[in-house]
Amino acid sequence: MQGKHYKTLETIFTNRISGNILWKDIEAMLRAFGAEVSEGRGSRIRIALNGRRAVFHRPHPRKEMVKGAVVSMKRFLTQAGIEP
Repeated sequence: MQGKHYKTLETIFTNRISGNILWKDIEAMLRAFGAEVSEGRGSRIRIALNGRRAVFHRPHPRKEMVKGAVVSMKRFLTQAGIEP
């Protein structure tokens, strides 16, 4: 895992939820952890990691995830056993 991926992970897990995390950075981090990322219908993205599955919406028209999605990603990563 590269330093950039670890920085993204730390940003997700900070106490102050950030609303400016780029989706492409999160997707790259997930792939670095070995997640299977596949396209769903529309803007849906299916993610499988360590036996856990989740569906997220790729943000549009902006490139950053909204705060609610960051909270959901944090919960998903915790359930999959990934924490900084």
